[in-house]
Amino acid sequence: MSKDFHPTMDPTKMGLGRSIAVLTSGGDAQGMNAAVRATVRVGLYAGAKVYFVHEGYQGLVDGGDNIRPATWESVSMMLQLGGTVIGSARSEDFRTREGRMKGACNLVKLGITNLCVIGGDGSLTGANQFRTEWSGLLDDLVKAGKITAAEAKKSSHLNIVGMVGSIDNDFCGTDMTIGTDSALHRIMEVVDAITTTAQSHQRTFILEVMGRHCGYLALVTALACGADWVFIPEMPPDDGWENHLCRRLTDQRGRGCRLNVIIVAEGAMSRDGKLITSDQIKKLVTDRLGFDTRTTILGHVQRGGTPSAFDRILGSRMGVEAVMALMEATPDTPACVVSLSGNLAVRLPLMECVQVTKDVTAAMAEGRFDDAIKLRGKSFQNNWNTYKLLAHINPPDVKSNINVAIMNIGAPCAGMNAAVRSAVRMGIIQGHTMLAVHDGFDGLAHGQIEPINWTSVSGWTGKGGSMLGTKRTLPGKMLEEISQNIAKFNIHALVIIGGFEAYVGGLELVQAREKYEEMCIPMVVIPATVSNNVPGSDFSIGADTALNTITSTCDRIKQSAAGTKRRVFIIETMGGYCGYLATMAGLAAGADAAYIFEEKFGIKDLEMNVEHLVEKMKTTVKRGLILRNENSNANYTTDFIFSLYSEEGKGIFDCRKNVLGHMQQGGTPTPFDRNFGTKMGVKSVRWLSEKLKECYRHGRIFANTPDSACVLGMRKRALTFQPLSDLKGDTDFEHRIPKTQWWLKIRPIMKILAKYDIKLDTSEHADMEHVIKKSIPLGK
Repeated sequence: MSKDFHPTMDPTKMGLGRSIAVLTSGGDAQGMNAAVRATVRVGLYAGAKVYFVHEGYQGLVDGGDNIRPATWESVSMMLQLGGTVIGSARSEDFRTREGRMKGACNLVKLGITNLCVIGGDGSLTGANQFRTEWSGLLDDLVKAGKITAAEAKKSSHLNIVGMVGSIDNDFCGTDMTIGTDSALHRIMEVVDAITTTAQSHQRTFILEVMGRHCGYLALVTALACGADWVFIPEMPPDDGWENHLCRRLTDQRGRGCRLNVIIVAEGAMSRDGKLITSDQIKKLVTDRLGFDTRTTILGHVQRGGTPSAFDRILGSRMGVEAVMALMEATPDTPACVVSLSGNLAVRLPLMECVQVTKDVTAAMAEGRFDDAIKLRGKSFQNNWNTYKLLAHINPPDVKSNINVAIMNIGAPCAGMNAAVRSAVRMGIIQGHTMLAVHDGFDGLAHGQIEPINWTSVSGWTGKGGSMLGTKRTLPGKMLEEISQNIAKFNIHALVIIGGFEAYVGGLELVQAREKYEEMCIPMVVIPATVSNNVPGSDFSIGADTALNTITSTCDRIKQSAAGTKRRVFIIETMGGYCGYLATMAGLAAGADAAYIFEEKFGIKDLEMNVEHLVEKMKTTVKRGLILRNENSNANYTTDFIFSLYSEEGKGIFDCRKNVLGHMQQGGTPTPFDRNFGTKMGVKSVRWLSEKLKECYRHGRIFANTPDSACVLGMRKRALTFQPLSDLKGDTDFEHRIPKTQWWLKIRPIMKILAKYDIKLDTSEHADMEHVIKKSIPLGK
């Protein structure tokens, strides 16, 4: 798609003489407003005219006041609002050709030839049909005398780009649709609340979540709360599931669990296509087992509330990409959807995605359930496989005689416990004995090591902090004691969960292999830190929870500033020398600037920011939000910046400052961190089991190759293992950050959305990809 576009073109002139309309259609989803805001602001930045279409396709048909010009200020204070500010409606009129003709006429009259649609697969299919018929509709309008031939010629071609807004995550080709993460937040809030009451009374809870045709919400919820059973439409339970379910619930009670949780997607069905309802399951459990059972149907709660940080960033990134796709489109490029794959923005042909989404429905209808799960894509498949591993296998009778030790290093963060839980259970499933090491390397040196079993980690996914205890101490000065304890407790493999200290500590153990043979065991480091500064991974467990904490605090502060008017808040975030939290929170909260160590700034930059705020106070948006990473500059401290802004803003605005501090390390983990931690824990232990087989020689384990000590990290689109020693070259040890960081590339987006006149680098943007490669032969 980018081939005919010249990268040196000035992005602020790409849209001159062009008009873009943005509409939201179908069911609302949190984060749609972030997408609308980004589309409007980047459209205006590119020099185009931008219009809102209110009330979805119905507004397009009715025209008039429903299609209004959008301004920079008209999308202010939208980011933190759920739903869609410009309204959405299911339109019967647009389904008729006559309705679409009216819509075409309204667009032609305003000279709009670029349409950005945010909605589900139905809305996007409608958009594609509209585009396909466009020239025919214009011919009819000219014949009917509604538009002139000159107007038709001027608007001869309609460009369409879609963004998928749907809480169900039911659209193939995209890892996450806008709204899914926020819906999971709402569900997990309820699950956490229910868990506490259920434990008090030894109850079984059945939770019904949305997802008529897609089990994503149910599946991730089950993973994130460690549910006993999940019912999803893509994979109905085997015949005789009733006995299996009752046996499983009884087993769990027998192991000392005080509560049972069953998650049901609203579209769950049995193998013969009959619906499985919450009431049916409740009757089964009550009649057969006599358990005290309650049902909760979450309903529209899942659509409501404020969007999560992830959805705001996703919506903003998609909005930018959507405008770029429209600006670069030619009559030959197919209508596309912008979507997310791993952490990369990609463009996919809209109809290919719609086709694969339809193929899933067909596979389910024909009873090809394995195909349905494959067609849903990699991410869904991984979730399903992880769930099956952790939920449906009883620990083997035969032991492996392998002892795997697991520890937390560095500062605590939310999600560490989820990783410990899944690693422990995965190890037990594989027949290993799992050992808990308390208080990090200190505990390893002082023998604070004990066996940890299946039930000891029950309920850990939703607990913040570190249940094992964690310290920042590095092993370098305690290698003698550590090697003695590895031998004493007969430790064959090590799982190290933590931040930069976990990486450096792992490296020190590897370097000590030359002197201490006991260190010649497989090791894996799982990145877990709010700072997101571990080499080898784009994301760390805990960063998402910290980001949401900062974002929700910024929302409250902005609300306060909006009330008092003419006020600028300066907020200091954590992160060490890594600017990830400040940058991403800036994008999610709509900050005017974010000062970070990686992007050097001086007095001229500070002056420019002050002038920018002075200009902003002349508009209707009389407030400012500035974020500063704690170590961004030794001299330009938060106090210095506060004093500078206070002095320069005298008579125009006043300033307040907030240092957020350790609240960023606390709280219950977000759904993302629970799910990410769970997957990382499982993958790390499975990898260790394979490595142990490779390293077993002459009756003992000996691992001294670089690839026997790895960081398990998320890289672009996949979880990969990278040797600790290979990552040294990409590490700035003095400042405890990786030398290359992917998120620096999206910093310009924050500046553009804050109305800075900067150049967006459009040379590295998404090309059109194809989704069909993910699908499988349907004749199978």
